[in-house]
Amino acid sequence: MRKWLLLLLGLLGGSGIILALLFVMNRETITVAEAGPRARAQRAGPVGWATALYLSLRAGAIDQPATAGDTPVSFTVEPGETAPLIAGRLAALGLIDDPLLFRLFLRYNDLDTSLEAGAYALRRDMSLREVALALQRGRASEVDVTIPEGWRAEQIAERLEALNLMEQEAFLTLVWAGIDHPVLSDHPSGQSLEGYLYPDTYRMPVDASPEDLLALMLDNLAAQLPAGVEDLAQEQGLTFYEVLTLASIVEREAVLDEERPTIASVYLNRLNNSRNYLESDATAQYAMGFQADSGQWWKTPVTLDELTAAESPYNTYLNPGLPPGPIANPGIASIEAVLQPAQTDYLFFVCARPNCEGGNHVFAKTYEEHLRNVKNYYGQ
Repeated sequence: MRKWLLLLLGLLGGSGIILALLFVMNRETITVAEAGPRARAQRAGPVGWATALYLSLRAGAIDQPATAGDTPVSFTVEPGETAPLIAGRLAALGLIDDPLLFRLFLRYNDLDTSLEAGAYALRRDMSLREVALALQRGRASEVDVTIPEGWRAEQIAERLEALNLMEQEAFLTLVWAGIDHPVLSDHPSGQSLEGYLYPDTYRMPVDASPEDLLALMLDNLAAQLPAGVEDLAQEQGLTFYEVLTLASIVEREAVLDEERPTIASVYLNRLNNSRNYLESDATAQYAMGFQADSGQWWKTPVTLDELTAAESPYNTYLNPGLPPGPIANPGIASIEAVLQPAQTDYLFFVCARPNCEGGNHVFAKTYEEHLRNVKNYYGQ
């Protein structure tokens, strides 16, 4: 190694001495750990020394964030994805400035073969070094978090705390405070992010923050939405926020995916009906809140007297039109059902079997027909 260094210095003359001193001064910057066998091989020979000198010249860029601000950015490394592809995507997102420098830094430190597939919550103020090390986290430092469709924010918060990921209060505080994201363009001020917490399975670092998770959820929601979502919403006479609100009701009322467009049509028909009351059980259950005696967030079973007694602007038995906002967090099937509902004249539906066994419903155009359905299927 000394032979190659002496040869390189001889070729470079006085400037070579300066570069060598620069390398010694910046050695801690361009390396991340004690070199293993492969890294020692990478650093040996003229290519390795040339790489070391280049990294030394770019030492400032290695520890300099690409942009200012601590905005969380979700980034997914796909299984089998190569370092050049990852570097290019990181640069496109503005997380690094120089893809070549990133690749050389990875290769010099033998990090290019240990990039872990998975979802990561990165930040815009991370340096190139910090991004490189963040993508080395193995599965042991991550946890899978599954958020089912139709959960409300409090249920999500409880699960996060049960997994020791973050405190309920910290998550819910940010759900109400909100973060900046393009998908929130028509989100009303003063409302929480209920409805935007997209249900899915997320692979999270064990030290993830509420900001990290919310960024992942909002990115995921935006990625799932069909093209022209605002135009589709407008065709139904709704804003995107109102689509999420109605989709959250459909999510809580429907069991079978094939019935979601029909159930969505019932509520859209009711909105356009002169009486304009949705009369959704789920909205009253949301208004009732947590049931300490049964440990439920959604009271079941529930009587008609209880449904009509829950005083809240969210209770659509007592208030016409849509509730002030979503009552839960819908999946894409319910969102698409509202954007592209079935074309029906139905105004009523009821479970086909007691306790909604099987998840099927029967639908009716008139209240008289609905009463017959109730009598036929429940014997009432």
